[in-house]
Amino acid sequence: MADRPRALLAMDPVFLHQLFPEPLMRRLAAALDFDPDLIARDFTEPAAKAALAEAEVVVSSWGAPHLSDEVLAGAPNLKAVLHAAGTVKWIIGKSGWTRGLTVSSAAGANALPVAEYTLASILMAGKGVFGLREDFRKDRTFTLGYIHPRVGNFGRTIGIVGASKIGRRVAELLRPFDFTVLLADPYVEEAEAAALGATLVPLDELVARADVVTVHAPDLAETEHLINAERLALMRDGTVVVNTARGKLVDTDALTVEVLSGRLSAVIDVTHPEPLPAHSPLYDLPNVFLTPHVAGSHGNELSRMGRFMVEDAERYVAGEPLLHRVDHETLWRQA
Repeated sequence: MADRPRALLAMDPVFLHQLFPEPLMRRLAAALDFDPDLIARDFTEPAAKAALAEAEVVVSSWGAPHLSDEVLAGAPNLKAVLHAAGTVKWIIGKSGWTRGLTVSSAAGANALPVAEYTLASILMAGKGVFGLREDFRKDRTFTLGYIHPRVGNFGRTIGIVGASKIGRRVAELLRPFDFTVLLADPYVEEAEAAALGATLVPLDELVARADVVTVHAPDLAETEHLINAERLALMRDGTVVVNTARGKLVDTDALTVEVLSGRLSAVIDVTHPEPLPAHSPLYDLPNVFLTPHVAGSHGNELSRMGRFMVEDAERYVAGEPLLHRVDHETLWRQA
């Protein structure tokens, strides 16, 4: 098809066929004209530089080189970037936005498994299963019919920190349950929070009231240690902290002090530093459930991210609005 826009693939090649298995690759190739054997890891490499100079579309993912202002100056025909991964914050230089590139991201697809992991964590934590599993593993027996008095998900208060794509999806997933949902986000109005099924409150009030505090704010300079020693101290005994956002949002040292005391519990998929040093007590505490950054897309979930970008490639060629287009004005407020 001579009228297909010229395109260039830019990513770590290890992800290509996980993102675009054969049926999706056929659809992508039907929409865009690209060399499947040329996968750019460095835009200064001669073949990649030449291809970028002609490309109208870049299809990128993890491991893609930065589209800096200097690189973009050598890409006069570039009109669209379809990013088959999460955030595009670190991919595109300032001139890419000022010249009006159309940018699409699979962040919405990546938000789905993170929100699912979060929901599972909230429900499991509410049942007390993380601690009970440790007890059962140690004792190898239990009293049949014993009613555990301090567990259960009826009437729990869940505090969502940040109305990002993930935070909003978590709120949606919480709707069928008998929870009170609180939301803290400086960019959200009360009516918008209510539409999400949540009550908008200040962050300090949220951490003081919630049984579970789940963090979904963006990773910015001003959000570093958003959950700090002072806010951890406001939490009631037994509160569970869930972090699937970025490790820097929670003060690791302050959280370690609280969980070591046994006052708080935590479900942690992201840390700072990442990974934690081998001597960290967070690996061994019975009230900490620590996982190795797996909440986001893995395995067969990657093809959903690829499908999102194939859909937008087809819509781009058809001259239709992209389903997953990134709004630069709100980009830095979205996790």
